[in-house]
Amino acid sequence: MEAQFEELIESFITGKVGQSGTFINQQLSAALVQNIMAHKERGVLKTAGIGSATQHTHATSIRSDKTLWLKEDTDNDAEKEFLDIIARFIAYLNRTCYTGINACEFHYTLYEPGAFYARHKDQFRNNNSRKFSMINYLNDNWMAADGGQLIIYHDDRDAQHILPENGKTVFFQSDALDHEVAVAHRPRMSITGWLKKV
Repeated sequence: MEAQFEELIESFITGKVGQSGTFINQQLSAALVQNIMAHKERGVLKTAGIGSATQHTHATSIRSDKTLWLKEDTDNDAEKEFLDIIARFIAYLNRTCYTGINACEFHYTLYEPGAFYARHKDQFRNNNSRKFSMINYLNDNWMAADGGQLIIYHDDRDAQHILPENGKTVFFQSDALDHEVAVAHRPRMSITGWLKKV
């Protein structure tokens, strides 16, 4: 997968936001979607909060998505495959860019129709361990009219609008860029997480 890793890193270096359209293959994406739907059916997806563990709170006026954290010791084949890809990417990133990443955390994310996430940064004020944000989209046939765009704000140019299209991965520095998720008009799914230095 070094071609996908290079695509993500090179586009990050040149534009502050890395993108790859083939980081997750279609088979893995479909399996992860099945997991999200199963978790939704069982009622284990929970309304997401804001803030770190010591200052965690729910604020639906800021974000209204639902999440479920992946476990490092998962026995789910799709989750193990996904986490293996992430581990390989971290190793490649450290080898080629000397980032010193030594941990990660990821969760399933579901935006149901009407859900959104207001403008924010991904790094906590009292904890700077999150170094890079990664969003892996799982949505077939997503159109602009479906909403749910990732909007990333830049100091030196207009805001960047990214459709959450199936297989696309977005990668950026967690403390550098304000971003938001526009209101989704259909279910919007991803695995979202952070590469960390702890």
